[in-house]
Amino acid sequence: MGLTSHKLLALMALFAVFTVLGTLWVWPKLAVRSWPAMFLRLGTIVVTQIALLLTLGLAVNDYFVFYSSWSDLFGHEHGAGVIQGAGSGGGPAGVQVLGGAEITGAGAAVGPGGVSRDPARIGRLDRVRIPGGTTGLSTDGYVYLPPQYFQPGNAGRHFPALLVLTGFPGDATNLVTKLRYPATELDLLRKGTMKPTVLVLMRPSPSMPRDSECEDVPGGPQAQSYFTTDVPADLRASYRVLTGAGSLGVIGDSTGGYCALKLGMEHPKTFPAAVSLSGYFKAADDVTTGDLFAGSPQRRDEADLNWRLAHLPMPDLAVLLADSKEDGRTYADSQAFAAAARPPLVVNQATVDTGGHNFTTWNRLLPPSLSWLSAHLADPA
Repeated sequence: MGLTSHKLLALMALFAVFTVLGTLWVWPKLAVRSWPAMFLRLGTIVVTQIALLLTLGLAVNDYFVFYSSWSDLFGHEHGAGVIQGAGSGGGPAGVQVLGGAEITGAGAAVGPGGVSRDPARIGRLDRVRIPGGTTGLSTDGYVYLPPQYFQPGNAGRHFPALLVLTGFPGDATNLVTKLRYPATELDLLRKGTMKPTVLVLMRPSPSMPRDSECEDVPGGPQAQSYFTTDVPADLRASYRVLTGAGSLGVIGDSTGGYCALKLGMEHPKTFPAAVSLSGYFKAADDVTTGDLFAGSPQRRDEADLNWRLAHLPMPDLAVLLADSKEDGRTYADSQAFAAAARPPLVVNQATVDTGGHNFTTWNRLLPPSLSWLSAHLADPA
């Protein structure tokens, strides 16, 4: 019986009800002072609690599709994503304050095997704080510099960059330790399927604990301007990053995927290529976001990416939508978005047949996604 089977959920719910009723039934018979009776009472409590927790867990997973199968739950899914045409186009030491030139610690070179002292061989990971000169916002993150950044003869060489965003309320550390962006890039560089690229690893909200959904909130945090103006300016002021067309791309998972696609659609000259890993297409509206649009229906519509396709001119943008076919939260919406796209918007899709809304699935989709992005960025110069 499948993990997301409604029959499994119904059976577990019935079992939970049975354990509660059974506990009520036998409890008077166990109300005696003896060690066996005490352990039996404890056993009924434990079984009841486990049954209720399993039922709740199955219900939550059924709604959010964090795991689509038993093998997905236990980490046995390993097949890589496949890109196809669709739509119109077929932990490190120290903190560096970007833009402020204040170095408070040295970065660490990192690779698939751990820490190394030779950045010219496997690159370097810097822990950074990125201040917003125009927005006043600020957040911590990481910058990964590929080995070519340090190799002889490249002292004047500039590189393209990727803005990488987590889901909300994820930590940027997850992009290093769980999604392994630096290690994945290093592996792709060695295989020759990616150009050397600077990675900027961040949360999708610079206004924590509020989820700003990468929106310029009226009278509130200007998160979109932070990512489209402040972050690129600070990055180029501190590192050798290219300017001009094709110098920046953006990628993210879940909330970060929505932000990546939104930033690309609204600012295609800044981010002409965007990848959404199981991202949704409409701004969240809950206790973590508050009122993002000051009651304006127009602003709310503009934050709905499918509404933008139907009512606004198509952006000059290349998009990759990366999903599991079993992800009930995003796959159908990705198909609809791709079908509605028209030139100059170009949409491709990367898919895996199995997997849920989780790091295991995104790890499988990440290598083809980074290779695709690299092909849409300018060559290092």
